[in-house]
Amino acid sequence: MSTPTEVTALARRWRLEVNMGTDEVPDWQLCPGVTDFQPAAEPNIEDSTSYDSDGWTENTKTAQSWQVTATINRKTNDVVKVFHSVHEALRLAWLAFGSASEVPIRYLDRNGMPEAYQGKALVNWAESGGEYTALGQVEITFTGTGPLTPITNPLAGS
Repeated sequence: MSTPTEVTALARRWRLEVNMGTDEVPDWQLCPGVTDFQPAAEPNIEDSTSYDSDGWTENTKTAQSWQVTATINRKTNDVVKVFHSVHEALRLAWLAFGSASEVPIRYLDRNGMPEAYQGKALVNWAESGGEYTALGQVEITFTGTGPLTPITNPLAGS
C-alpha cells in the first residue's frame, strides 16, 4: 500500500460561523463572503527570573488574548432591500453595549480537519470604501472576551 502524498493546507480552508440562536439552543450560521481570514491568539509572558535560575531567564504565561480579523464581501438581497442576516447581526453588535455586543463565533476547517475553535467576541466593523469599481467590503475584527476554546470540528467525518 502506498503512502498518501502530503499536500499544503490552503488559507481558504477556514469557515467562520456566528451563533444566531442562544447559548441553550445554538443556531450556527455561515458568515458568507469571507475573502481574508486571520486568527491570532497571543500569550502575555512575564519575566519570572530569580537568583535561583543560575542566570538563565525564566518566563511565565500570565494571560492569553485572541482575535480574528476577516474581510467580507457584503452580501445583499437587492429585491427585498436587505443585507445578509449574519452580516447585519455583526454590524448591530458593533454598535451595541453589554451582552448585546458579545457575539458567539466559531471557526473551523471546512474540510473536516481537526482544527476548530469557539468563543465570544466584541465586533469592530470597518467599511473598506474604494473606487467606483470596488466591491462593498467590510473588515471585521473580532476581539475575544473570555476563552477561545478548541472544539471538535462539527464537519469532521463529512
